[in-house]
Amino acid sequence: MERITTVRALQQRADAERLAGRRIALVPTMGALHAGHLALVDEARRRAQFVVVSIFVNPAQFNSTTDLAAYPRPLEADLAACVARGVDAVFLPTADELYPTGYQTWVEVTELAKPLCGASRPGHFRGVATVVAKLLVAAKPHFAVFGAKDFQQLALIRRLTRDLGLDVEIVGHETVRERDGLAMSSRNVHLTSETRVQALALSRALGAAQRAIDAGERSRTALEARVASEIARSPLAKIDYAELRDPESLALAPERLTTDTLLALAVFFPKAGGDVVRLIDNAVLHVPKEN
Repeated sequence: MERITTVRALQQRADAERLAGRRIALVPTMGALHAGHLALVDEARRRAQFVVVSIFVNPAQFNSTTDLAAYPRPLEADLAACVARGVDAVFLPTADELYPTGYQTWVEVTELAKPLCGASRPGHFRGVATVVAKLLVAAKPHFAVFGAKDFQQLALIRRLTRDLGLDVEIVGHETVRERDGLAMSSRNVHLTSETRVQALALSRALGAAQRAIDAGERSRTALEARVASEIARSPLAKIDYAELRDPESLALAPERLTTDTLLALAVFFPKAGGDVVRLIDNAVLHVPKEN
């Protein structure tokens, strides 16, 4: 497995693969790889002959220097996981490589970045959009694979590539979960034994909302109240947002649901040291058509 650290070297490698007629897939990550990331690698391998995994903790998408410093960076374990999964190259840029001195060019997707995580983390998606654009320029992939757990991020990146006319297919992979339903996340390492159990409130809330719809509930207000009540069963949980949104535009869902609707969740839990960990989850709820 190759380790590549500069944009130019990765571009040259991508040029050689394309010249040889091989298809390239990119899996952008911030490291701390888990089974969810490796599922993205497997999807990339199904689609391409040359698989690149980028590992870069992007400072531009963090609102807190404390959060940035605390982000896990088990690099050797990540590299070993990539080798075991048959990754062809890992891109390991430094912050100076992607944001050199004097850097002043940013990519923004305006409307999709406003609600949900964008509302509580100002500037976050500018950092995401910028780094993804730079990674796509560097790796020149035919495919880029992202997890659907970060639903807003996936929607934003799809819009970015459409709006800029980038010749890459954005592939979304379903959320990978633990056996008990908890969505896999690099941030789960910050959960204590107690908050790990209470974090199941997110997946329980998603299931409760779908069951309510199946039973005939169509009121957005009532469904959001049902979700909040389910999360409240975990006393350490503090809701950042729990909202029903249009899956395409991310606009707030109408009061009466008539089509499939996104339920997006972000919830805080305390962690050791007095800080908090923020977990997200989502599901597109199926709303049967009325006759």
